[in-house]
Amino acid sequence: MIILTLPIIAALTGWITNFIAIKMLFHPREKVKILFLEIQGIFPKRQKKLAEKLGKIVSDELFSMEDVRKAITNPDNLNDVHQVIDEKLDDFLENRMMESMPMLYVFMSDDMRVKIKATLQQELELMLPELIGQFANKIEKEVDVERIVYEKVVNFSSDKLEEILYSIMRKEFKFIEILGGVLGFLIGLIQIGLLQLQ
Repeated sequence: MIILTLPIIAALTGWITNFIAIKMLFHPREKVKILFLEIQGIFPKRQKKLAEKLGKIVSDELFSMEDVRKAITNPDNLNDVHQVIDEKLDDFLENRMMESMPMLYVFMSDDMRVKIKATLQQELELMLPELIGQFANKIEKEVDVERIVYEKVVNFSSDKLEEILYSIMRKEFKFIEILGGVLGFLIGLIQIGLLQLQ
């Protein structure tokens, strides 16, 4: 009868071992000295390295300022900007001009307003690509994606880092725990088989 408990004990050992291994990814948060050994959770210990790698991956592979530049200078987006400008010009010439320059508005004919709008639109269409280009250059110089990601990750508290990684990998961690139990159980059965052969 005692021999039949081998698979259960092995399953429990496998599950506990994997459970502890997963916990040790995050704990202990600070270095703990046991005799000659220093123990610290893998993620707290390697947080700076993780932040560096993550910053590099995000800026090189996932998101770059070149992508932002392309999005800003995309002709479809420029058309959207032109549409907004068109609406703003209409609003200015029809409403706000009357409030800010009532005398000028009174003496201005509809035909003159149309001409002013057309002239302003032409000027803005010529200026817009250059303005957007300058804006994109400024963003590209001032926004360092790699540094931003590094600083965010390196400044996460250990609790926050654990919470984030658990939210992403909860199922995988649970699977690893269960797998430890299943493999332990199978090893226990193999041990019983070997004992029976003797």
